[in-house]
Amino acid sequence: MTDTSASPGSPAKRGLGFISKYLTVWILLAMGAGIVLGNVYPDIVPILDSVRVEEVSLPIAIGLIWMMYPPLAAVKYEELARLRQQGKAMGLSLIQNWVIGPVLMFILAWVFLPDLPEYRIGLILIGLARCIAMVLVWNQLASGDNELCAVLVALNSVFQVTLYSAMAYLFITVLSGLIGGAAAGVVVNISIWQVAKAVLIYLGIPFFGGIITRAVGLKYKGKEWYDNVFMKRLGPTALVGLLFTIIVMFSLKGEYIVALPVDVFRIAVPLLVYFVLMFAISFFMSYRLGFTYADSTTLSFTAASNNFELAIAVAVAVFTIGSGEAFAAVVGPLIEVPVMLALVHVARRVSLRWYHPNGLPIYMPGPSCEPGGKPGG
Repeated sequence: MTDTSASPGSPAKRGLGFISKYLTVWILLAMGAGIVLGNVYPDIVPILDSVRVEEVSLPIAIGLIWMMYPPLAAVKYEELARLRQQGKAMGLSLIQNWVIGPVLMFILAWVFLPDLPEYRIGLILIGLARCIAMVLVWNQLASGDNELCAVLVALNSVFQVTLYSAMAYLFITVLSGLIGGAAAGVVVNISIWQVAKAVLIYLGIPFFGGIITRAVGLKYKGKEWYDNVFMKRLGPTALVGLLFTIIVMFSLKGEYIVALPVDVFRIAVPLLVYFVLMFAISFFMSYRLGFTYADSTTLSFTAASNNFELAIAVAVAVFTIGSGEAFAAVVGPLIEVPVMLALVHVARRVSLRWYHPNGLPIYMPGPSCEPGGKPGG
């Protein structure tokens, strides 16, 4: 079904780009640059606040929108028609992404951060933001099904536009309010309209911009040029937007950075547990349901990864750029990148132990199954 799944253990066609490969390093450098900038040039705050869009400074708004636009322009929306042939995978992916993932992150956020409501809310926002960009990289490195991944990314993009604000209100205000009590520390109430505005601006604009860009590009220049020329140039600029946002955020939070190591550790632990558990749960579910290695890998990385760009954008728009919610969202990719790279190696090891050479689970006798990697019957 995919051109990268000839054998589960085959090497990926190409590796990470220079910026993506060292993303954790760039994030750390961006944090440091922001701290230095805030101390050397403290007048940056009034300058950034001089022009605002929905309570967010215009330069930051542009950065937030731009880091969302390239990955959304890369989504193969035309592939959504293939969902009719991927009903089983689509149904499992929806359960993993929109039920198990958000609930698991909600539980971990409350277990590990009962006394830090700002960070807890930041983690919940991360859990609700399903991955639409970097999952394509992890999936390719692990020899997953690239076509299925593109379809699931498109599906998640549509679901985020329609569901994110309602689910954020449900988990942050309604369910957290029900827990309440001393363990809650502080229950922060946000209106569904607050999150909806942020989603419409910071996801809606790049989402529809991405759809239009892809439609026009495919029509006038063709798929080959769009995917292999245009997107190779546009794609890396999303990470530039992310790093720009991080620099500004840390320049505005100088006094807060003193406790950075402890804070990062408190946020990193539930994130680490989430990534590992989510990947393991999703992979085991896919394996037991008879999916091939390529499909299981794709479903697992899609479920375990998150859209930190959206989480950052919503946190900044709703809680301000200097908030703990935004800080927690920024720490997210710092932890995700090395963990996902490690899980790529885990997936490859699993392929040798759990799957036949043709990609089928070992508990399913290879000869009785259809050739081409799909379970028979």
